[in-house]
Order: sequence, then structure tokens, then C-alpha cells
Amino acid sequence: MTRRHWIFATAGLAWGRDSAPESAIGKGLDWLLSQQSPDGGWHSRTYGLLRSGQSITALIFDTLAMLGDRAGPRGEAALEKAATFIRRHLNAQGGLGLADDVADYPTYATALALRGAVRRNSTLFDTSRMISWLESRQFAERSGWTRADSAYGGWGIGAEILAAPHPGHVDLSMTRFALEALAGAGRPASDPVFERAKVFLARCQNPGGGYFFSPVVNDANKAGEESSSYRPYGSATADGILALRASGGDPAPARAWLRRHDSPVLPAGFDAPARRRYARGLRFYYAEAASQIARTGDWRGPLIREQRPDGSWSNPEPLVKEDDPLIATALAIRALAAK
Repeated sequence: MTRRHWIFATAGLAWGRDSAPESAIGKGLDWLLSQQSPDGGWHSRTYGLLRSGQSITALIFDTLAMLGDRAGPRGEAALEKAATFIRRHLNAQGGLGLADDVADYPTYATALALRGAVRRNSTLFDTSRMISWLESRQFAERSGWTRADSAYGGWGIGAEILAAPHPGHVDLSMTRFALEALAGAGRPASDPVFERAKVFLARCQNPGGGYFFSPVVNDANKAGEESSSYRPYGSATADGILALRASGGDPAPARAWLRRHDSPVLPAGFDAPARRRYARGLRFYYAEAASQIARTGDWRGPLIREQRPDGSWSNPEPLVKEDDPLIATALAIRALAAK
């Protein structure tokens, strides 16, 4: 056992946790740190769109910030290098994911970088610009959107400000991350940005309490349709709970749905055989989101057993890009480290 892994294991005992998750986090972190490029970023070798490193670096930056002292001196050094990479790629308005004419999931990238900076309680970036950029990407009145529009209150990819009536892609996941970043940055629950978001969140909720992915992009609802709505599923419902938590809404009906349908490994709701690939493809995303919500059963054990000998994780199902080990490993670490 290396000194790093001994530190993680003993920390787990001190905090009343099993040592196995802490050891797995330590090995996963060692692998992630070994993958950082000299420019401070993490660049996908699996997907060309993610090769710029802007969104993946933001994800890993926020993961390191979330770990705090648990990341150790090497993690701190990597975080500082990543901050330098992010500063170089922020545009004048505070958006990340738009440098070099590449739209590398700007809403995710900016929200995660902002969240990481806030976790650090530091002045790594001009967070006021990042907050303003995120707010500008919400579908709201200033761009001609009204409460009658399905996209109203949500977030899309964020490559540009889209005016009514053409929203492009809008979904619950990007909305969740934007809301968590804004709430973490200190926006009060009474802020209009959250009031608008609640309209969108209500449109994503099935009458039974669970959530689906988008009321705008029909094909994005991975569990399919049921009667006059879309089938709710586990990862979307976890997103809905976290988005409601950030915006000051009531997550009780969604929590009840998730308690009834939670699985220790794969998100529920994908009952049709043609849809089950999506459940497997969302394995690590679901683990990360659901880990922040009270769960029962041994869900950490299966996740730890899936760790590869080099410390990384990878999803054999590529449907949502979790076959990229940078993404899967960061999500697995976040899930195991959640308090």
C-alpha cells in the first residue's frame, strides 16, 4: 500500500467510513493525476469533440476541489495547473468551452469550473463574470421566452444565446449543473433565476413524481413514452432532486419515486429491452448524482469492484461517452467521495 493509499484508508477509519472506498478513491486519483497534460488540462483520447479539454478539465477541477485536503499535495498542484488552463480558456464574458471556436459543452464546463472555484473559496477566477454568463444562457424573457414556452427556465448547451422560438437542445442535466453552480455561488433562493427554473423543472416531472430528461427534445428522453408523458428514470430523477435542492423547490415526490425505484447499480426506468443500453450507459452518471441523495443497499461495493487494475474506470457501453475513462473515473470518484 502506498503512502497515499494509507492516508486515504486511515482517513476513512477516522471518518467512520469503510477503507475500501477511500483506497479506491486514492487509486483513481493517482490515475487521473497521471493523465494531466503539461498545459494543465485533461484531453480526451476517445472523443474528438472533447479533445480541447475544456469540459473534462472543468469536471476534474471540480472533483479535486470537492476532495479538498483528501487530494493531498499532488492534487493541490494539479488543481492549480488546471486553474491556469481554465483561465486561459475563459472568454471575455466568463464562458468556458468556447475557446478556439470549439463548443465543448459550455454550460457544463462553465458551471463545473464555477462550482470548483466556489468550493475552494478562492479568487482563482472572476466568478462574477462566470455567474453572469450562466444567467445569460437561461431561456428567459430577455431573449423573448415566455412561461408558455417548453424551454423557459432551462439551460441548453450554451454555445450561443438563443432567442425564441428556437431553443435547440435543452435538458434537465445541464439545468441541474447550472443551478447548483449558481446556488453554490451564493444566489439566494428568491432570485428570479431559480423561479424561472422551477417552471422548467415542473415540466420535466412525471405525474408519479419521477423525472424525465427534456420537455423540448423528445428523442432525448431515453426511457421512452408512457400515455401522455415520458417515462421517468433514475438518473433524470436524481438530477431533478438536485436541481430542486439548488433552486429551493420541494423534492419530496421525486425522493419518494427514487426510494421506490433505486437500484444499487443501474438507474431504474428502462424496462423496454431496446432501452436497457441507456441504463448501462448512464452507470457512472447515475452513481454520481444518486450518491448525493440518501440511498440504501450496497451501491459502493459494485462500483469499487468495477475499478480497473490501473485505478481507472470505464463503461463498456459508449452511449453517453462514459467509455472515456477520464469521464468515468471522475464520476466514480465523485460518487465514492460524496458525504
